[in-house]
Amino acid sequence: MDNGLQMKMYSFTMDCKNPHALAKFYAALLEWDILFFDEEYACVAPPGTQQGAYPGITFQCNPQFVSPVWPDAPGTQQQMAHLDIAVNDLEKAVGQAIRCGAAVADAQFSDNWRVMFDPVGHPFCLCLIKHIFAAAK
Repeated sequence: MDNGLQMKMYSFTMDCKNPHALAKFYAALLEWDILFFDEEYACVAPPGTQQGAYPGITFQCNPQFVSPVWPDAPGTQQQMAHLDIAVNDLEKAVGQAIRCGAAVADAQFSDNWRVMFDPVGHPFCLCLIKHIFAAAK
């Protein structure tokens, strides 16, 4: 049924206290560009992306932001979502993430991905998915 409605994912938004600082981390990690930033919001997207023509990651200022705890623990701030980032070389990706300011989570549950924390504590996963990159060649 075509009712004229169109939808396109615009962004995945993450709360933090300093949007520009967190945008700089993800821009460095993913080798993306910071499309805009101010005190309230920042956005990163793949190089060459025009504003409004992405999905990207946006960062929203929340002065009451509390870092989630992972794995979950009773009585603590729970994660509500996390990013999965496909990589073709897990160990190199972990090294890159650490150089950008990430930390490796103490708890790991697979040899095929690494749970990491961004500089403000959001968990994200580096996932070894080589076939994605082979198809892009």
